[in-house]
Amino acid sequence: MSGLAASASAAPSLSSWSSLATSRFTPVAGPAPSFRTQACGLRCWIAAKLKLQKALKRHHGCQLQRNLDARGRGNDKVPDYLEAASLTEKRSHWNMHLAYDSGGEMANTSSDTLDSSADQEKSVPQGHIPSEISSPVQKEESAVPRRHSNNEPSLCIAVIGATGELARTKVFPALFALYYSGFLPRGIGAANRIFYLAVPQEALLDVALPLADGAQTKQGWNRIIIEKPFGFTGLSSQRVTQSMLSRFEEKQIYRIDHLLGKDLIENLTVLRFSNLVFEPLWSRTYIRNVQVVFSEETSNEIQGRYFGNYGIIRDIVHSHILQTIALFAMEPPVSLDGEDIRDEKVKVLRSIRKVDLEDVVLGQLKDTSGKVDRYTKSMTPTYFAAAMYIDNARWDGVPFFIRTGMGLMTNRAEIRIQFRHVPGNIYRERFGHDIDLDTNELVLRDQPEEAILLKVNNKVPGLGLQVDASELNLLYRDRYNTEVVPDSYEHLLLDVLDGDSHLFMRSDELAAAWNVLTPIIHEIDQNRVAPELYEAGDRGPINAYYLAAKHGVRWDDDW
Repeated sequence: MSGLAASASAAPSLSSWSSLATSRFTPVAGPAPSFRTQACGLRCWIAAKLKLQKALKRHHGCQLQRNLDARGRGNDKVPDYLEAASLTEKRSHWNMHLAYDSGGEMANTSSDTLDSSADQEKSVPQGHIPSEISSPVQKEESAVPRRHSNNEPSLCIAVIGATGELARTKVFPALFALYYSGFLPRGIGAANRIFYLAVPQEALLDVALPLADGAQTKQGWNRIIIEKPFGFTGLSSQRVTQSMLSRFEEKQIYRIDHLLGKDLIENLTVLRFSNLVFEPLWSRTYIRNVQVVFSEETSNEIQGRYFGNYGIIRDIVHSHILQTIALFAMEPPVSLDGEDIRDEKVKVLRSIRKVDLEDVVLGQLKDTSGKVDRYTKSMTPTYFAAAMYIDNARWDGVPFFIRTGMGLMTNRAEIRIQFRHVPGNIYRERFGHDIDLDTNELVLRDQPEEAILLKVNNKVPGLGLQVDASELNLLYRDRYNTEVVPDSYEHLLLDVLDGDSHLFMRSDELAAAWNVLTPIIHEIDQNRVAPELYEAGDRGPINAYYLAAKHGVRWDDDW
């Protein structure tokens, strides 16, 4: 979580809600019961007040004027039935505070308030209240929104850590976009609750455990969202997981990685399992190697996080890279249910061979701010490249080459599949001395622009027989309206709302990922492996090219 404030905001006061009560959507932070009871109670009270005033004005304006004339214009005494209306308002306000303190359901409280107010009015002497006054008050009861009905879902979203950059720049805009698009219910109710913990890992349990004890609804589902990185070591991650599972069920926990909400990842299973042309080729028989690439130009976050404690291995490789490999390499699940997909993903992670230190390249971005001494003392890498192997029948012997880094020459996110050479290719002489030119490739790209590219060999038009490698391009900007593509947080938050967990790490997936990376992290620390320095805007460490050649991986020239 980049640039995240460590503090969780306190619940807003009642007075601060008055200017926001009529807005369509108001993101808030703080304890869930406070937010629910305050928001629901205030809106019910305001609705009751406004509707009551309109009803009195509409039905009894004339009667009010006649009574005022009868009493005399010099009489400043307020009519008794208006005092009763004021009493209704005050009792609604009092009941709202009562519900806030007790954590009760505000919709029912508001209705009961009006019932008791109507009874109070009936107790006033009949001569002082027009007979029509009971009618609008009784009608007002039906106008106050009750607790959600069976066909009207209600939802409460509490964001803890609302002052942080993550919440302000990502979470709140995504929630508003979902609400504006009609994916969130418009009632502020209490049946279902989502707790988004936009807090550092050090504060995770301090926030999550009290929520489990005192903020969960008993009338619907509760889901809690946790931001990466998920622990510092395998042992610390296991302790956090055990503490979480002691208070929450596994199905309630959603470990979110916004990079997994990209269309590239969402399209992996669609492309593979819904197209006959690809599924038969998805194995060691036809695929020579697989490259998973993720790079970013920006280096603004590096000083705050990557030169800190976590580094790129714990943050990017542990979640995003390994989850991408698992989704790419998994066996066909029995259904699209989240648990069925996660069952297959964890099998892949458990099958990844122990990574050798000789198959790893570390890099660190050179500091250009004059603080070289400070940063060179740190061993925290900002670049990571490695060759991994999956020891199962489908992928035995196929290298999965991963490379990810910060401060590189371009923003890039893609999966590149290089197929094997055609056995006994009779056209190989037409390609000259470089046999790799006739390699078929399938590229699934999210950045710099979304595309699916398939490189095939083709005859160049004209006389003679000249063979060329051409790309069959599917550029999303040409085929689809990519100007309104939803943000990855929108994808993932909608999945949480729908209970779709296939892009979120389950506890056993989390442990399996740590089992892959813990040994290599331990070796790096034990041997004090110094990362190779590279310039900002460069291609990264030179040793990564030698590592690729060692495993028969040909790098793309655009990298």
